[in-house]
Amino acid sequence: MEVKIEDNKLIITIEMQKPTPSASGKTLVVATTHGNTQTQCIVDGKPLVIGLNAYIKK
Repeated sequence: MEVKIEDNKLIITIEMQKPTPSASGKTLVVATTHGNTQTQCIVDGKPLVIGLNAYIKK
């Protein structure tokens, strides 16, 4: 995952994967950070943490 802040916008680039069933089985996950991930971006002097799940309906 690549994260940057440009012109006061958060830009996240993450590799997509083959749709995989979520833990509940209700959706198909196409991109994920697998939980919260600390990034190199700094906001108010602290590292930005991102938890991302992108999915489609099953």
